[in-house]
Amino acid sequence: MVAGLALTGNAIYLHAKAILAQVLLHRAWMQTQASGAAVKPWPWADTVPVARLVAPAQEIDLLVLAGATGRTLAFGPGHHDGSAMPGQPGNTVISAHRDTHFRFLRALAIDDALIVELPAGRRFHYRVRETFVADQRDLKLPRLPAEPTLTLVTCYPFDAVSPRGPLRYVVVATADGGTM
Repeated sequence: MVAGLALTGNAIYLHAKAILAQVLLHRAWMQTQASGAAVKPWPWADTVPVARLVAPAQEIDLLVLAGATGRTLAFGPGHHDGSAMPGQPGNTVISAHRDTHFRFLRALAIDDALIVELPAGRRFHYRVRETFVADQRDLKLPRLPAEPTLTLVTCYPFDAVSPRGPLRYVVVATADGGTM
């Protein structure tokens, strides 16, 4: 019974932290947009919000953080260093945990819209073109695809009990008519 309570308490703590982090991140995002300078969401943060990810059909609005480290992913989706920023040629790669921020990926369908907004307000529209499951050891994402690409990656399966499995759920979306 104690183990069950501990596991339940840990799950509640993780979800609460993820929700509170998004509130603080949204405040930092608004300050970043107003000032033009990156604002940390809390004084000791080692990351800043670099983009906003919206999935209209799933009513998802998340802030994407710089870097995709374990510490960053605890608070929100992370933009992979070395991948393109939206609006630049290449593949923008964003990762998040399957049981918090990217839980919605399982509901995405082909042709669903995704929007990525940069701090200056420029928006980039994408359409989901494919989803697949791959072993992380074999996952090779193109750096310079033929068209601007947004790739979202999370662990798989979504209902796995143990973390850090080798499978990844991948959503690939391509540019849908530029900016707004």
